[in-house]
Amino acid sequence: MTSSEPNNTSLSRRKFMTSVCYSSLLFGLHPLWSLSPKLVKWQPAPSMPFKLQEIYCAVLNQNIHVAGGLIADTRITGDSSHHLVYNSRENTWGMAAKLPESRHHLQLASFSGKLYGFGGFRMRAPDEVWVMQDQTWIYDPGADKWTTGTPAPVKHGETVAGVINDRIHIVGGRYPKAGGNSVYSDHTDTGHHLVYDPESDSWDQAAPAPTARNSAAGAVIGDLFYVVGGRTVSGGNVTDLEVYDPREDTWRKAAPIPQAQGGLAAASVNGKLYAFGGEYFDDGGGVYKQCWKYNPEADSWEPSVSMRSPRHGLAGTAIGNTIYAMGGALKAGGEQTSDLMETLSF
Repeated sequence: MTSSEPNNTSLSRRKFMTSVCYSSLLFGLHPLWSLSPKLVKWQPAPSMPFKLQEIYCAVLNQNIHVAGGLIADTRITGDSSHHLVYNSRENTWGMAAKLPESRHHLQLASFSGKLYGFGGFRMRAPDEVWVMQDQTWIYDPGADKWTTGTPAPVKHGETVAGVINDRIHIVGGRYPKAGGNSVYSDHTDTGHHLVYDPESDSWDQAAPAPTARNSAAGAVIGDLFYVVGGRTVSGGNVTDLEVYDPREDTWRKAAPIPQAQGGLAAASVNGKLYAFGGEYFDDGGGVYKQCWKYNPEADSWEPSVSMRSPRHGLAGTAIGNTIYAMGGALKAGGEQTSDLMETLSF
């Protein structure tokens, strides 16, 4: 080819690229330079009215409810009776009726327009922080009032809750070994599986979870209940992922989370399970920034977006395609309790 001849190869390449880009615009396809995945990251959101850790949450009428928790900064100073409500439509926090009594690790769930608060611990004195409870509290948002339901058959705390069909399932955690019920060492891990019927205000029990553990997290996807991570009193953090099928009243093991994380939170978005945060106590201790994504169809995990502000003892949930991470502590144990809320949208 001489210099006076046209460069057909270059012209063909230019024509090809022009054609592809024109076709992309014409038919609504992405141009070549936008085929990379959407960049997502955790974003700051309005802070909670109070700094709290060891909290759970539940979504009711598109509002996120957080109730109870430990009040702590450099050390634990008390438990809370505050009831915080985040309005996802207005992006603001407000207050609702206080709990009948202060609690930390108060498990929350919502069903049929009501909010339920189960078990947890009462801080009775500075040296009695872990007085485990069995109460059932029922919150009516219309009346802005708590009432008392039937207590659970056993005391329970540091559990995982999920709503499947018309029942609230409460799994695992710790319970009193024998005699004492005031300090951490009075309790041991359990695989208890309590089932509450809101319509009849009654309790039953289902197949116990295979792994006795506390401080795990979970979510319901479809009609299956996924419980992941957590820790044991004697052995530290665990990686187990277990799946409960209410139709068969059976549990099965699934692929373990790649990293053992206790005191974490979890949420489900688009049929996937996201698990994030938590703490460890080895080598001086710390908190986990990792967020993991589990695909139930493939039974596999992959890294998701690391947390902007790693925390443990936080509350986590999802509304639509957005995950919310609230409160918790920025250091292992009772230090640097936060009022942070951060979101991850897909």
